[in-house]
Amino acid sequence: MGGNHTQTEFILLGITESQYAQTPLFIFFLLIYIVTLVGNIGIITLVRVSPSLHTPMYFFLTHFAFIDICYSTVISPRMLADLLSKDKTISFSECMIQFLIFAFFGSVEFHLLAMMAYDRHVAICHPLLYVTIISSRVCWQLVASSYLFAFLSAIIYTWCTFGGSFCGPNRIDHFFCDEAPVLKLVCSDTHSSEMIIFAFATINAVGAIVVILLSYISILHTVLRMCSAQNRARAFHTCASHLTAVSLFFGTAFFMYLQPPSSHRSLDKVASIIYTMVTPMLNPFIYSLRNKEVKRALVKYGRMFFNHWQHKKVLSSRTCTGPVN
Repeated sequence: MGGNHTQTEFILLGITESQYAQTPLFIFFLLIYIVTLVGNIGIITLVRVSPSLHTPMYFFLTHFAFIDICYSTVISPRMLADLLSKDKTISFSECMIQFLIFAFFGSVEFHLLAMMAYDRHVAICHPLLYVTIISSRVCWQLVASSYLFAFLSAIIYTWCTFGGSFCGPNRIDHFFCDEAPVLKLVCSDTHSSEMIIFAFATINAVGAIVVILLSYISILHTVLRMCSAQNRARAFHTCASHLTAVSLFFGTAFFMYLQPPSSHRSLDKVASIIYTMVTPMLNPFIYSLRNKEVKRALVKYGRMFFNHWQHKKVLSSRTCTGPVN
């Protein structure tokens, strides 16, 4: 992979070259990264410890949270370090590995969003068969297949991006090694590579969108036939969080990757910030603040933790005071 390259390192130009903006941006993005880690680890922990959340829907949600952690971690630490450092060089192999991991987790997220839509479709349209259709074995098979297909896609993306000759400039006009800014540095013809990347990105994105659209068309048809307004409201409320996450992720991803590299503009950095850092930070709030089951579990275990802490505090104060004569 990347056997024709002559460059041994690249220089990441980052979000901005303004020295005055580096420190404020570092603080801002560090806070975003911390909130991302705390929120997504919190979702995973809450689902693990709460028996009421041991359902296929939350099984997919824990994987979604895990992907968001990895997705953000591939980009954020390096970007934060570059904001405080004058040396923004990255070796060819490090750049290639960063892109490979980024493409892998990004592809997995497409498939997981489609699976979560299918899960909602079965739960609302076929509630009596839900346990049979979305069994534990099926959940693991769906997740494993998404990881496998995403890995194969990431290998192809990486080969097409880094397989050419890099004999000219080595300055990447971005804050991480992404496909479009890297391909601009390739000396050889990139048309075939661009078309292969575009084709596979379209298969991943459009395939997921088709599953999501078909699932929600079926859900809408079922919901409109419900007699109870309360049941209709509950069904729409169940889907609202997922639709919000889909809109955020697919909107920015389509803007970035379903256009020819030659048409990429300065807004690409803004779009990249949204889907690599902002969206992973927002997802835990989207799925917790709009979900009654998650909020109930959060309140329950929050109270348990607070009561346990209070009990330990009382015991500690008694131990320090000692026996009263």
